[in-house]
Amino acid sequence: MKIVVLVKQVPDSGAERTLKSDDFTVDRGSASNVINEMDEYAIEEALRIKEAQGGEVTILTVGPDGATESIRKALSMGPDAAVHVVDGAIAGSDAVQTSAVLAAALGTLEWDLVLCGAEATDGRVQVIPHMLAERLGVPALTGARKLTIDGDSRTIERQTDEGYEVVRADGKAVVSVWDTINEPRYPSFKGIMAAKKKPVTTLSLADLGLAPDTVGLANAYSAVVSAAPRPARQAGTRVTDEGEGGVQLVEFLAVEKFV
Repeated sequence: MKIVVLVKQVPDSGAERTLKSDDFTVDRGSASNVINEMDEYAIEEALRIKEAQGGEVTILTVGPDGATESIRKALSMGPDAAVHVVDGAIAGSDAVQTSAVLAAALGTLEWDLVLCGAEATDGRVQVIPHMLAERLGVPALTGARKLTIDGDSRTIERQTDEGYEVVRADGKAVVSVWDTINEPRYPSFKGIMAAKKKPVTTLSLADLGLAPDTVGLANAYSAVVSAAPRPARQAGTRVTDEGEGGVQLVEFLAVEKFV
C-alpha cells in the first residue's frame, strides 16, 4: 500500500505565538517551528500499516524553505521519502488554496491512502481533509480514533458525545486522525542518520501546473481583518462572608448568568 502523510510545520504551541502586524498572518520567522502535533499521530499510523501490510510511506509538505527541518524530523520516524512544495507565491494562502496545492501535488504521486492530523495547531479550522477529499473525488473519513485496513476496505471509529460512529469506505480515501489513535514513536539515532539520505522531491507551482495568482494572501478567500493581544487577566471578585456571603455569591453567579 502506498500511503501519503500530510505534514505541516507550525509554530510550537508550547511557546508564545504572534501574528504579523501588517497582514495578521502567523509570524513564523520569530517562532520555534515544529511538526504539527496531530501529524505525528498520522505518521505513526502510516508506519504501523506499512509494518503490518508492507508498502511505502511518503511525507507531503507545503511550506517555506525552512520546512525541510520538519521534513527530516518526519523522515527520521521511518517514512521512505518526502515531497516538499515550496514557492514564494503560496505564502498567506488559506485552506481553500492550500487544498488545491495539496491535490495537485498528490496528482504527481501514486497513492492508495492519504493520512493527516485532524487539525493544525496554528489554524485549527479542521477543513483540509474534507476539502482535499472533495477535490480528489474520494471519501473523507475524518476524526478517526481507530483505523482498520482490510483489503480494499478502510474503516474508522469516530468519537462522538454519545459514543462512537463506525464509518467505512472502499478504495482510495483521505483519513484524518486524533491523538487518541496511537502513541507516536521517538526517532532513533539510526533513523535520524538514515533520514539524511532519504529522497526529498521539491516541487514549485509551475511543476504542479498552478498559476501564482490562484494562491497567496492577496487571492485568499478568507483573511484576518483585525487582531489584538489577549487582555491581561483581571483580579477576581472576592466575597467576604460577614453573614451575607451566600447571598452575595448567588447574586454574583446570577450576574454572570451561571444561575
